[in-house]
Amino acid sequence: MMVHVPVFFYLGASACNDNKIMQSLFLEELTRRILVFDGATGTNLQEQNLTSDDFGGAELEGCNEYLVLSKPTAVEKVHRDFLEAGADIIETNSFGSTSIVLAEYDIADLAYKLNFEAAAIARRMADAYQKEHKPRFVAGSMGPTTKLPSLGHIDFDTMRDAYYEQTAGLIEGGVDLLCIETCQDMLQVKAALAAIQRYFDDKQQRIPVIVSVTIETMGTMLMGTEITAAIATIDPYDIVSVFGMNCATGPKEMEENLRSICRNSPRPVFVMPNAGIPENIGGHSCYTLTPEQLEEYMRRFITELGVSIIGGCCGTTAEHISRLSRLAGEVRPAERDIDRSPMVSSLYTAIPMHLDPPPLLIGERCNANGSKQFRELLLGERYDDMVGMAREQIREGAHLLDVCVAYVGRDERRDMREVISRFNTQASIPLMIDSTEIEVIEDALKLCAGKAIINSINLEDGEERLTQVLALCKTYGAAVVALTIDEDGMAKTAQKKFDIAARIRSIATEQFGLRDEDLIFDTLTFTLGSGDEEYRRSAMDTVEAIRMIKTAWPRCFTSLGVSNVSFGLNPHARHVLNSVFLHYACEAGLDMAIVHASKIMPLYKIDEKGREIAMDLIKDKRQWKTV
Repeated sequence: MMVHVPVFFYLGASACNDNKIMQSLFLEELTRRILVFDGATGTNLQEQNLTSDDFGGAELEGCNEYLVLSKPTAVEKVHRDFLEAGADIIETNSFGSTSIVLAEYDIADLAYKLNFEAAAIARRMADAYQKEHKPRFVAGSMGPTTKLPSLGHIDFDTMRDAYYEQTAGLIEGGVDLLCIETCQDMLQVKAALAAIQRYFDDKQQRIPVIVSVTIETMGTMLMGTEITAAIATIDPYDIVSVFGMNCATGPKEMEENLRSICRNSPRPVFVMPNAGIPENIGGHSCYTLTPEQLEEYMRRFITELGVSIIGGCCGTTAEHISRLSRLAGEVRPAERDIDRSPMVSSLYTAIPMHLDPPPLLIGERCNANGSKQFRELLLGERYDDMVGMAREQIREGAHLLDVCVAYVGRDERRDMREVISRFNTQASIPLMIDSTEIEVIEDALKLCAGKAIINSINLEDGEERLTQVLALCKTYGAAVVALTIDEDGMAKTAQKKFDIAARIRSIATEQFGLRDEDLIFDTLTFTLGSGDEEYRRSAMDTVEAIRMIKTAWPRCFTSLGVSNVSFGLNPHARHVLNSVFLHYACEAGLDMAIVHASKIMPLYKIDEKGREIAMDLIKDKRQWKTV
């Protein structure tokens, strides 16, 4: 869906703590004008020729974050230079102030204090330069740490807890917003967002959040993540107010991915390039992009692409920021045509949740209950071969992978962790987590770097489990499949299916703040192979329920386990009936189908007689003989 919107389309919720005026002012200013971040903290600290004594001793030399205690005047000078150059926003000297990074200097216990002091110093400096016509803001810098959770360097909970401590120090020290920057692994971003959301919930306060990813010279994030996958992963998080990119390259190398962000993200766009790619000059690494050159790139990014927050990363000085400050007063961002097509994502790539022509194919064979081969591999703990099955389904045309490892007598949590940790990095397409156990689902989500789908929720046992899963969706940015089952069992008529869907949607959107595009309704179907009189119209009731849901809530999605309709028939008859049934469901608005992709045939490949028999069976066109 293409939407033509002003550049300041998405701002998130306003803040509500003691600094409410300043935080609300930040969002307000963002709707009015281009905002300018500062330049490189590290570069400008290095230019002060600090000694080991300035860092508090040789063992701390190079730990810029400790300077807020050992030599705060050096940090103040960096802030002062950028404020005098015209920066609207200065970042705290806290890029590496998580306990994870500080442990390398044996000062992990100082994490909260260093973040608090970094925020307090920046707050004092910003306040000293406040002007009625030019408010100054403080952004809490939250770097990527030195660990990549997708590679198993650190577990999700440990990373989240470290970010929680950093969040607390920065906010309680006085920042106006948080900037999760130089992101290299989307699972790291999700851990940071989980920490921030937990802090917001604990303290009943909220400030704006920026997420800024780093795209390497090869055109993806360090883990191989494409920019659209990063956008899709962040999309469900309503605490994120701004999205963009910084570091790794200069503006020239950023342009293609920046264009994609401006085209696909509904949020204001942030960009902080390096001063070019460093060159080796006289044995030293030097950044050579001039302030004038940076200004020209930024002018185009603003006036052609619609960028609304600019600044500088490695190698940028007060001179660079001075040029950007003058530029910000001269130009307005272009309006952006934003593609609001919802997507799901893996670590690597994003897939639209609706394809044209439909459906999105969900591979069904990585399921211990539905695939004998997968179950035997699971029992033998042949994880590499299980990855091979996933890749085989991708080759066959699957767009998503349904993953279920539940099997009697086995530890489902352990099995899910083993499988998902491998699928996250070794399967290129998004994952659907298929389990009935809350702990299993959460463990899997902590290992999924992209936007996953949970399969599934229903109202069979009332609302308790359903609300637990919806809370996980909110925390981990997941979509969810909702089955049309309530306390009376599986709905049989189209109207009953629709009524259950309406009830689930109400809970999801009104109580948990999920969006329609995060909901996937499975209207279920019964087998036509039993000959049971009660179910002769069940296929058409399923199709009609899909039509009703798509008419009522066009931004919601629909899914179907297609092969259920043919259970009990011989293999060839199943392939034919499944294919014809899928055709009718897609005509009604079906978006996704759980199928064995290689067993689905287009109608023109099915012989006419077989096609007619399948159509008559689906539509219950019985012929009566008179005797």
